[in-house]
Amino acid sequence: MISEEKKRVLELFAEGRKLYKLMRFPDAVERFSAALAIDPNDGPSKVYRERCEHYASNPPEEDWDGVFVMKHK
Repeated sequence: MISEEKKRVLELFAEGRKLYKLMRFPDAVERFSAALAIDPNDGPSKVYRERCEHYASNPPEEDWDGVFVMKHK
């Protein structure tokens, strides 16, 4: 059984992913940060928050398909 906290983290992550795909990066950062406030060890929220922070200052092309391309290791 999943705890109520974990359910909320999953809800916030799903909301963040939707906003990410819509290129609403600042809003997505808020959702991923809220998920991390509940569970600081949530790896997917950490990764997506970092990606959103990157895209907020380095926007992708308008025809962006949602794929994150690493530029360096």
